[in-house]
Amino acid sequence: MTKELKNNELSYEGRPLPRPQDEVVDQGLSFDIGTLFSRRRALRFLGLGAAGGVLVACGTNAGSASTTSPTASASSTTSTTTGEIPDETAGPYPGDGSNGADVLEQSGVVRKDIRSSFGTGSATAEGVPMTLELVISDLAKGGSPFTGVAVYVWHCNRDGEYSMYSQGITDENYLRGVQIADADGRVQFTSIFPACYDGRWPHIHFEVYPDQASITDSTKAIATSQVALPQNICETVYAQTGYEKSVSGLKKVTLSGDNVFGDDGGALQLATVTGDVTAGYTVALNVGVNTTTKPTGGGQPPTGGGQPPTGTPPAR
Repeated sequence: MTKELKNNELSYEGRPLPRPQDEVVDQGLSFDIGTLFSRRRALRFLGLGAAGGVLVACGTNAGSASTTSPTASASSTTSTTTGEIPDETAGPYPGDGSNGADVLEQSGVVRKDIRSSFGTGSATAEGVPMTLELVISDLAKGGSPFTGVAVYVWHCNRDGEYSMYSQGITDENYLRGVQIADADGRVQFTSIFPACYDGRWPHIHFEVYPDQASITDSTKAIATSQVALPQNICETVYAQTGYEKSVSGLKKVTLSGDNVFGDDGGALQLATVTGDVTAGYTVALNVGVNTTTKPTGGGQPPTGGGQPPTGTPPAR
């Protein structure tokens, strides 16, 4: 910046200097504000906008307030904000040791494909292919990915039966398994679409443990909940061969009337589903876990139950 002589007065950019004996940068707040607004008008004319004017007028110090470039925003990892997943009963067939059978003590339970039994079991569950994807967020840390947590998943087969409990499959442990959340808090399981049995909306059970070492003690679960499946997808799947029992089961229940999801219509538990019956479906849900709140789920249904079924499992 330089001074110029105009009409016998020292001036800058055509404006008289209130302190001609001092440098332009020492002319006082009033003069500085006038200069700033003059530059903003010029920058608007050039199409740079007011924000650009502030940065140009003030130099690099204006950037001391936090700013993010478009490139940085596009390449940064973001987590989906979600509320805390509701705590639910584990039901009478958890297989986690809280009601007899315990698959979590068995070697090989940490696996992605849960369609077949492992260990002494030999059966494979048949049905429409399904990939279950859960993304676990740590709400106690601002919703960041809950890396390293162990997620145990289980659900019924296409006949509405649970391995380890239902008659004829007490020696099988299919449709049960554990995955460890990756850096994004994500776990994936390869499975089959579960049935709808009398008294319950179609669902998938899961428990979240702080780490793999904790899974052998069901009391260490930091969250126990269930995934609700969308009605339109269920209707399409249940029209397929092998799901005949589910057609009548689905007609007898509603999501709003379900004894687990009914209190809020499964607002935080209703999965997003993509795919088709031929290639299979991907069932996805964001799961918010808050370790600062005391877990209230797990255990048996408040209405009783817990005996191995002799046919179609009872509610929950």
